[in-house]
Amino acid sequence: MASQPDNGSRLWRGMRALIFGDDHETTLRDQIEEAIDEAETQRPVRGDLSPHERQMLRNLLHFGDRTAGEVAVTRGEIVAVPETIGFDALVTALAEAGHSRLPVYGESLDEVTGMVLVKDVFAAMQGPPEGRSVKALVREPLFVPESMGVLDLLARMRAQRVHLAIVVDEFGGTEGLITIEDIVEEIVGEIEDEHDEAGAQLLVALDDGLWEADARVELEELAQAVDPRFEDEEDEVDTLGGLAFLLAGHILEPGEDVCHPSGWRIECVAADRTKMTRLRLHAPGEAPVPA
Repeated sequence: MASQPDNGSRLWRGMRALIFGDDHETTLRDQIEEAIDEAETQRPVRGDLSPHERQMLRNLLHFGDRTAGEVAVTRGEIVAVPETIGFDALVTALAEAGHSRLPVYGESLDEVTGMVLVKDVFAAMQGPPEGRSVKALVREPLFVPESMGVLDLLARMRAQRVHLAIVVDEFGGTEGLITIEDIVEEIVGEIEDEHDEAGAQLLVALDDGLWEADARVELEELAQAVDPRFEDEEDEVDTLGGLAFLLAGHILEPGEDVCHPSGWRIECVAADRTKMTRLRLHAPGEAPVPA
């Protein structure tokens, strides 16, 4: 009597083929997605994949299609310091940013010359004052093209033991920044850390048709909840903060605003010297409030 096919083994073979390569990758991806769809319509079985695990599996199926440019933090959200910064100011910048690494630039952000690690700064703080040279702390950055696939990027970052890469466009300009955490989030979802505001909502509807949003809110989410015309800009930027920066050409200060082609007015509610953090959306036709 012929044995029945082992669906679990077939699924595992499909996963291995997706990760390590196979001539029938597209077909295997479709088969695995169909298996996940079927599982979601059936009664839960003890020991089966949880909804979160199924979502991670879906993310993994399309992980290899993503590029560095698609995953990276956009240029308008990059927190960086000039190479002329003093040591004390560097310590302050690291504390305010809440990041373990910061890019260092020359004349502009298109001239990234290195990066500094908070662990190197802490080590320098324990040494003599004459050893606190910012120039001596700068490490060589990793530059990658925006078209590089995330699988190749992850392999390269692991091989070179770096956790941060600068994404550049075809002209060598800085397009964005990407960390290993950004890559992992493509599979497991958003990773909140101790520097993220607990309980802060990314998008909130206020009275009189106003909306308040975190600068990190995705334009896709904004288009679905507020106005589909916001998604027209998605090819150039991914977040509301990036859109405001693109339209204004600079980081908006609190109280400053800029108009979107759809008529929506984007007002900066909160910002620091390196980025916008909270923005307010005013519906088309609403008159600006006098300063």
